[in-house]
Amino acid sequence: MINLEQLNFHHLFYFWRVARRGHLTHAALELHVSQSALSAQIRQLESWLGDDLFAREGRRLVLTDTGQLVLSYAENIFGLGQEMLGRLQGQSQGMTRLRVGSVATLSRNYQENWIRPLLADSSVVLTLESGLLEGLLARLVQHQLDVVLANETVPADPERPLHCRFLGSQAISVVGPASHWKMHSLRVPDDLEGLDIALPGQRHALRAQFDALCASASVTPRLRAEVDDMAMLRLIARDSGWLTVLPEVVVQDELRTGSLVTVGQSPQLQEHFYAITTPHRHRIDIVERLLLLSPENPAATEGFRRA
Repeated sequence: MINLEQLNFHHLFYFWRVARRGHLTHAALELHVSQSALSAQIRQLESWLGDDLFAREGRRLVLTDTGQLVLSYAENIFGLGQEMLGRLQGQSQGMTRLRVGSVATLSRNYQENWIRPLLADSSVVLTLESGLLEGLLARLVQHQLDVVLANETVPADPERPLHCRFLGSQAISVVGPASHWKMHSLRVPDDLEGLDIALPGQRHALRAQFDALCASASVTPRLRAEVDDMAMLRLIARDSGWLTVLPEVVVQDELRTGSLVTVGQSPQLQEHFYAITTPHRHRIDIVERLLLLSPENPAATEGFRRA
């Protein structure tokens, strides 16, 4: 029978570093140990576990099924260790470090609205990252991020338990330059037939909604651009002269100044926002309070600042 007291966490740490590198020599250089010593320690761990952790394919080491399972736990063990050190370092400096990831298709204005209560807090240090959802979730599971903001939910997966909290929704609008559309109102999607239009890219959650809506009405706008990055879509909406389908928060400044106007909406087009965390994460008070707020609720934001 295997006992926890017998587990050598030093050997487990070495395995974790080799598994992440996929190469014994590279890991040995990083750890400042000889390749033979590193190999011997991993063999001891395999002997204790009673199963191989790696299979060799050419010069690379490939994880076995047991190795994949052990790695998933090692990621949590040492990821939490890294998180602990980061928290302790921040506390020693009187700071709270908050690491936020957001999917690349999410509006930067929405992100700023979400973190806005923190911008005036001198005790908070923010790290903001952007990327594909899967990559961000991998960093979240490894405790390298505290929360991930997304515009799509995460399917339940017992191998990767995550908490997905609904933050709110917003209508998706068709906007256009005020110089041409200020006095116009369009039915969406019925009046979009043949009109020049810029759309979110295929990876964006709302693109499938829009395409399905047009297909159901047998309407085909003239696609001029499809753009994954919301910041670029904002520039196209501002400078192209085409109609653009996007969340109004993306162009909130242009709508406020009147250079763009909303020319149509459909209740069937909605973007949903989620905050994704791990169930085992260290509770951070400011995150817990942010998760209770909606960026569209100024009163709630004022309450945060007074808290």
